[in-house]
Amino acid sequence: MVEIPSYQDKNFGSMARAALWLIAVVGEGNIFTKAQLREAFPDVAQIDRRLRDLRDHGWRIDTSRDDPELLQQEQRFVTRGADVWIPGKSKAPKHKASLTPAQRAKVLHDDNHLCRSCGIGAGEAYEDGGGVELAKLNVSRRKVLHSAGTVEYQPITECKRCGTGGGPDREVDLGALLELMESLSPLEQRLFAKWIEADQRSFSPLEKVWGIYRTLPQQSRAAVAEAIDEMTG
Repeated sequence: MVEIPSYQDKNFGSMARAALWLIAVVGEGNIFTKAQLREAFPDVAQIDRRLRDLRDHGWRIDTSRDDPELLQQEQRFVTRGADVWIPGKSKAPKHKASLTPAQRAKVLHDDNHLCRSCGIGAGEAYEDGGGVELAKLNVSRRKVLHSAGTVEYQPITECKRCGTGGGPDREVDLGALLELMESLSPLEQRLFAKWIEADQRSFSPLEKVWGIYRTLPQQSRAAVAEAIDEMTG
């Protein structure tokens, strides 16, 4: 069995020391707090960030956004990834390299300055009733599976809320999507083309009525059902 170095060894970088602390002190599957992390590394000013960097190396560390059972100040060390304390293992994957300001600006422009996951724009308030929170946009990377079986990481605009989380990279199967498009009727394909051109989906009156209906309480849904029965009877 390979001996794990001490997280207190300052010859290692702060990210490697954070990884060693998770293994030696926390243990996979267990919960820790930011206060405990900072107490363990009083000499590292940005230890929180160094811990997050571990996710780029296959380490899974869940927050309350990933696991509803966790409190806001808690995190869970789920699984370990690469042995980042070993020389050569701490290099981030190529697709994690930082974008230049010009590259970032182009991605934001191409995505119409909208989060491609939820559609919100920078500075807009979330409409979830959870208090006033204004959206901030970031550029991240999405794993894309091509028809030929190749994998590519493409830049995409996301708001901070949608991009937060320590789970595995989200991915899209582009080949499967293209197959679904081919299965659409010519009329549906033309409609989809219009949505792409406008970069938004238009809703028919029927879809709007359904969208309102599905949010109603049971008694109101029953009233709607009775009314439609009278209209169609």
